[in-house]
Amino acid sequence: MQHPLYQQAKYLKSVPTLNLCPEELKYEVAFAGRSNAGKSSALNVITSQKSLARTSKTPGRTQLINFFTLDEERALVDLPGYGFAKVNVKIKRAWEAGLSEYIEKRPQLKGVVLLMDSRMPPTEIDMTMLEWTKSLELPVHVLLTKSDKLKKGPAKASLLKLRKMLKEEYPHATAQLFSSLKRDGLNEVWLKLDHWFEYERPVKEKMAD
Repeated sequence: MQHPLYQQAKYLKSVPTLNLCPEELKYEVAFAGRSNAGKSSALNVITSQKSLARTSKTPGRTQLINFFTLDEERALVDLPGYGFAKVNVKIKRAWEAGLSEYIEKRPQLKGVVLLMDSRMPPTEIDMTMLEWTKSLELPVHVLLTKSDKLKKGPAKASLLKLRKMLKEEYPHATAQLFSSLKRDGLNEVWLKLDHWFEYERPVKEKMAD
C-alpha cells in the first residue's frame, strides 16, 4: 500500500534557522517528538521508503530542520527529537532558538504530527508541546507509536485515555494508534496529512486502499 503523494518524498535540505528555510513551498507538516519515539521509522513507512529519515540508535542526532519535498508546493519537515532536554526546562530552551522560531513564525506550517510512545504516558515535555501549539492555534495529530508492542486492549485503553484528555484540555489535537512495524494506522495518518496539504487522492487510488 502506497500513497501517490508521499511516496514521492525527496530530501531537499537541512537548515538550522527560519531564515534559511526554502521560500518556494506553500504547505508544510512537521514531525516532532521525544527522541526514540519512533519518528524516523514513521516517516519512512508513511513515505514507503526504507531510509528517507535515517533511523539512528543515538537519540537526538538530527539537530537541524530537515525538508523532504513531495511536489513543488508541499513538504514533510523532520524536526530534531527533544529527548535530552531536562523535563523542567521549557521546550523553547530544550530546542534550539531557531526551531522555536520555525514553529512560531513559519506561515507554511499547517500542522504538527507529534509522536509519543504508546507504552508510556505523555512526558512533561510532550505536554509542554501541546500547550505551546495550543497557544499558537497550530493543529496537532498525535501518533501513539509502537502500538504493536501492546496487546489490543491496553493499546485501545491508552488511546482512549489520551483522546479524553485532548478533548478536555487540547481540542486542537487529535490522536491515533500507529505501528511502523505492522503498518497499522497508515491510512488514518495519510487522511490527516491529505487534509492539511489540501491534497485530493485520485479516485482509483482511494478505491485501491
